[in-house]
Amino acid sequence: MGTRLVLVALLLVGGCASATSPMIGGTDYAPQYDFSEFYAATNNRTFRVIVAGNPFPQLGQQEMQRRLLPVMQANRPRPRLTFTYDVPAELPRPDYRLVMVFDSANDLTVARVCAGEIRHRPRPLEPAGRFAVFAVYCRNDQALSQATATTPATGLEDPRVGQLLSQLFLVLFTDSPMVGRPRFPLMRRF
Repeated sequence: MGTRLVLVALLLVGGCASATSPMIGGTDYAPQYDFSEFYAATNNRTFRVIVAGNPFPQLGQQEMQRRLLPVMQANRPRPRLTFTYDVPAELPRPDYRLVMVFDSANDLTVARVCAGEIRHRPRPLEPAGRFAVFAVYCRNDQALSQATATTPATGLEDPRVGQLLSQLFLVLFTDSPMVGRPRFPLMRRF
């Protein structure tokens, strides 16, 4: 009986933790994705972010973006990059950027996001107190990686937003050696 009680308690604690933990999904990488390219393009440089939508409509768009930037910077990926919203007078080639879409339409594709065609779903569909984002890493008009992430959050200062961004960046900008490589390199057909 004691063992069953301990198992039930562990399941409840695990269920509560997962209900408040960030959830990352919808992850995909283009065959051209290469972490070393991302690192070379962003290390000790600025990295442009485009934000579309607002997860906290009680804040104005500019105020939300102003408060989001330091949270992103505190949870940045491994290169020593500096996130910026500034658009250069002349876009660089290649044009690397992160596009973060809040309240994205269900049929929004990465190709459209990187082409600047962003659509949103009506706000009432998203429950209050939820931070949900569709993030796409673009090079010019090509999507290199994508992921969706969601967590319950009351505002940008909520620690769960920082946790989500930290995990999202680890997934979106992965340095996993398996990306773009055969899963079983020793088992090739001859």
